[in-house]
Amino acid sequence: MAFWLVVSIGVVGFLFGLVLNHFLPLFLKLGHAPKGTFGWPILGETLSFLKNHSSNCQGPFLQDHCSRYGKVFKSHLFLSPTVVSCDPELNYFILQNEGKLFQCSYPKPVHGILGKVSMLVAVGDAHKRLRSVVLTLVSITKSKPEFLNDIERTAIQTLDSWKDKKQVIFTEEARKFTFNVIVKQVLGLTPEEPETARILEDFLTFMRGLVSLPLYIPGTPYARAVQARIRISSTVKAILEKRRRKAKNYRKRSDFLEILLCADTLSEEEKVSFVLDSLLGGYETTSLLMSMVVHFLGQSPSALEQLKIEHQNVRSLKKKDDFLNWEDYKRMDYTQNVINEALRLGNIVKFVHRKALKDVKFGDYLIPSGWKVLPVFTAVHLDSSLHANALQFHPWRWESQDQMCKKFTPFGGGSRCCPGSELAKVEVAFFLHHLVQNFRWRIENNDQPIAFPYVEFQRGLLLNLDSCSV
Repeated sequence: MAFWLVVSIGVVGFLFGLVLNHFLPLFLKLGHAPKGTFGWPILGETLSFLKNHSSNCQGPFLQDHCSRYGKVFKSHLFLSPTVVSCDPELNYFILQNEGKLFQCSYPKPVHGILGKVSMLVAVGDAHKRLRSVVLTLVSITKSKPEFLNDIERTAIQTLDSWKDKKQVIFTEEARKFTFNVIVKQVLGLTPEEPETARILEDFLTFMRGLVSLPLYIPGTPYARAVQARIRISSTVKAILEKRRRKAKNYRKRSDFLEILLCADTLSEEEKVSFVLDSLLGGYETTSLLMSMVVHFLGQSPSALEQLKIEHQNVRSLKKKDDFLNWEDYKRMDYTQNVINEALRLGNIVKFVHRKALKDVKFGDYLIPSGWKVLPVFTAVHLDSSLHANALQFHPWRWESQDQMCKKFTPFGGGSRCCPGSELAKVEVAFFLHHLVQNFRWRIENNDQPIAFPYVEFQRGLLLNLDSCSV
């Protein structure tokens, strides 16, 4: 009996010491930190923060905390003391001071699956090197006829496969479209090549693990994703080596792989990781944006009709079989409004992870050094004081609304602003060009985008289709 009493006291003492060691530094640094609560020991309020909710609303956690503590409050999230910002001024300040006062700081399991040299988690010089290559690629690629023609061909092929169908699961169709586009641009592969199917199978495994419980136990989605990444890396290395051998015998081309192979500032591992990052950005987020646009247009007949008229006008300037070009894309003003509004209301990226590199004073708040900082884009995008009728899909607001980056940050901001955002918009615009002229659709069961915190449609956005004449 005495033995078990001693053991019990020891366990309690150990746990008390663990909690004290974890929380004591927090209390010592509270100072003028924002109001809030840390919640439960260790886990804090993480589970409440990540609770499922519609992506076009703030969710109960933010609504409750903002009403109690204001737009900036403290919490304990992702095993770290955290300042949560729903304030556009502070969000802008955080994003603009990347590498000076704040630093990208995603949870360690994300590093484990993306890899240590992924541009999404890299900081400092490593991030600058990777970003420089992306910017070069985007500037060369975005208006090239070959790139634009490939996008349009893939869109037409996708929609041609719908002709005898009464229903499609749109999220699957969107992912098929974006994957075929990005794998062609990044690796020069067509859908028919065996490497394409192999990469897609591994990439789907990778994606499932990226949003799973981070337990590296054989058989878990996380463990399978880590192994899938290794296989994708091996395939990409083989493709890069094959291109190197060909480059010795043929004239150089200014395509993605050529730019990547000539990037002497990047290591071999960084080049492979760069390809994986490109697949991730060009596949998942772009397909989600397409789904958001189709979802909101399905609920707004007037917006859909104006969009159709714009694309009929663009098509009227072309010969029957002419491909769209960069000038056509720049004429799609209302299309840009629709895309912006879908980004604002749909909130594909709810927040980003940052960490304070030193004690930071902002207004009346102190953000202690080492604390995690979460700029929440959703809260700003849905703020009725910044956007009239903020919970309504109203593309016309972009005709007059000042598009200040403080109010609208769907692609982040500062030195980590998504460099491929324009390419994503081109893909969506070209797909819409053919979609709205050939189909009408109704959404089955009023499917809604749900934040998990990643965004998905619970039933895959099932569409009932009707063909319409051009």
